Amino acid sequence: MTEEDAKDSDSINNRAIVEEICKPFLLSDDTYQQIRDIFLDEIKKGLCKYTHEKAAVKCLLTFVEKLPSGCERGKYLALDVGGTNFRILLLDLHDGGDNLKLEIANYELPESLLTASGRELFDFLADCLYAFIYKYELQKDELSLGFTFSFPLKQTELSKGVLISWTKAFNCSGVVGHDVVDLLKEALNRKGDIQINNIVILNDTTGTLISCAWEHHEAKIGLIIGTGINECYLEKTKYIELFKGGVNASPTMVINCESGNFGNDGSLNFIRTPIDLAIDNDTVNPGKQVYEKMISGMYLGEIVRLILLECVNAGAMLKGGHSDQIRSPMSFDIKYMSQIEGEEPGNDDVARQIFDIMGYKRSTHEDCENLRYICDVISTRSANLVAATLATLVNRIGDPFVIIGVDGSVYRMYPNYAERLRKKLKELARPEYKFCIKLAEDGSGRGAALLAATAFFNKRNQ
Repeated sequence: MTEEDAKDSDSINNRAIVEEICKPFLLSDDTYQQIRDIFLDEIKKGLCKYTHEKAAVKCLLTFVEKLPSGCERGKYLALDVGGTNFRILLLDLHDGGDNLKLEIANYELPESLLTASGRELFDFLADCLYAFIYKYELQKDELSLGFTFSFPLKQTELSKGVLISWTKAFNCSGVVGHDVVDLLKEALNRKGDIQINNIVILNDTTGTLISCAWEHHEAKIGLIIGTGINECYLEKTKYIELFKGGVNASPTMVINCESGNFGNDGSLNFIRTPIDLAIDNDTVNPGKQVYEKMISGMYLGEIVRLILLECVNAGAMLKGGHSDQIRSPMSFDIKYMSQIEGEEPGNDDVARQIFDIMGYKRSTHEDCENLRYICDVISTRSANLVAATLATLVNRIGDPFVIIGVDGSVYRMYPNYAERLRKKLKELARPEYKFCIKLAEDGSGRGAALLAATAFFNKRNQ
């Protein structure tokens, strides 16, 4: 055997090891169908008053019974909080061809506030609102606000939302079990100068659906796939056993699935790999957000890092060498995955740069190809898992045609993710139900302001 033949043999053997390590992440069509059907069972548990309390997929009431009509007018504020970056928006709805004007200010939460007291967090939000209102000279206006709070909430009405649990990296004291609208109002009252009496609460997924419905009346499903994952959909109120709306109730309501919790009860254990379990154990909320930890942008890079580490330990990549970076949790960002998959096949420039960042100065073409393969496997599993639960909602709604409003950094920016999701959803949804996926325009922010407009415009003009 020549030296060249030996290298080829080693390369083939190394690739076989990489593929074997990745094998548990390659799920069959039958498995995705099984996940789709399990999610339907979870939806039914969440809607049933007898099983709701123990259901992993809570199917929380949003009290959003009406989607925008397009007739709303006036100025409305939105506060959009879902991560370390948050926004305040001013939406101006008026007559004319271009009847929607938006002003946006972006802010960053200091890292110390993520685990501070709830009072400190909400005082910071109130300070930013105060500055925004004075900047746009709104202090004398009668203000209504849509408050997007992208964490699990139990709502008893459109203006009350009790935090069930923190997710992502948040763990502020004195907030879980409390109405976040009241906490925001108390913080605003401490400022003294401004009054925002009309506040509606929602999460980013509901906002995405509302924003999409402003332009597309067939919109009945909302999806966020970014740092986290969640879905909402328009359900018939006759199936929502916890809703006591009376004879005058709307026939439909938006249900917030909180689908990131799917699998918390063990129903997805049959697809969870040792790496999935390891990531879960190392988070601030082990045993929670199980579905999210296999899918969302916060965790995908860490899954790739742990697979890469296994490949290095097996001697199949990077000559079996360990860098400080490869051993450091959360050091491999999803943006690296996106850059690698966005590069032309056969071009290793980006992959080599990322290996360099990870402490490897002499990566080979084989290393680069194997890393691309790992990223492809993990991002495809993510898109396919999302498609499985979306198929459940498309089938449950049962309309001949439905529009799905989508937002989130992973969907927007990750190469080929949208097409993978669409393709798998087409395979998993019943063929008689057609769908179209629309990228929602500034869903979590604009949708919040539009909900405030939908809720308060008619009252203001009665």
